[in-house]
Order: sequence, then structure tokens, then C-alpha cells
Amino acid sequence: QNKTHLKEFCSIFKALDFIGGRWKVNILAYLFEHDSLRFKELKRLLEGISERMLSAKLKELESDGLITKETFPEVPPRVEYKLTEFGRTLRPVLESLNEWGKATNSSK
Repeated sequence: QNKTHLKEFCSIFKALDFIGGRWKVNILAYLFEHDSLRFKELKRLLEGISERMLSAKLKELESDGLITKETFPEVPPRVEYKLTEFGRTLRPVLESLNEWGKATNSSK
């Protein structure tokens, strides 16, 4: 009940819900660096992630409107993931969080 209330009324909680967890920020960061990435490329870049977890996180990011999935009618099928315009709006937010994280490391 508290989580539902926070999601509805707390903008910070809502924002963190989009990017929370271990893998989403990493996926987004790699997509900021590349125009598009295939599933296997992301899997190779994200050391330690299982295919099942990667698939789940990509579906969540797609459902949230942060990335798109494009399937090409080839044999074998090729699937590429790209940031949406909405997803690109996270870049300055994540860069600010990165800078804040660096500052907190140096202040300890």
C-alpha cells in the first residue's frame, strides 16, 4: 500500500522506479553509448546477467517507453534495441547521478 501511494504522489520514487535495480541503468548507459544494440551484444557487455534477467529488464524498459525493440525479418531474426526520445531524456539525470556518486566517493 505504501509503495502504491509513493508511486502515485512522490515524483522521486516514480523516477527511481523507471531506472531502479542493478541492470536497468547499465542497459541504458550502454544504449547511450551506441545507436542500437542487439540482445547478444547487451548480454556480452553486461557481465553476470542471465538471459532471462536481461530479457525481463528489456521488457520492463520497453513497457515503460524508455527503449524500443525492432525486429528485422531475416533468417535468423535480428532484434535491436534503441532508446526512445523519452529514454534519451534520462541522459542528463543519469549524468548528474554519476557526478553526485563521484563526489560522495571523494568526500568519504
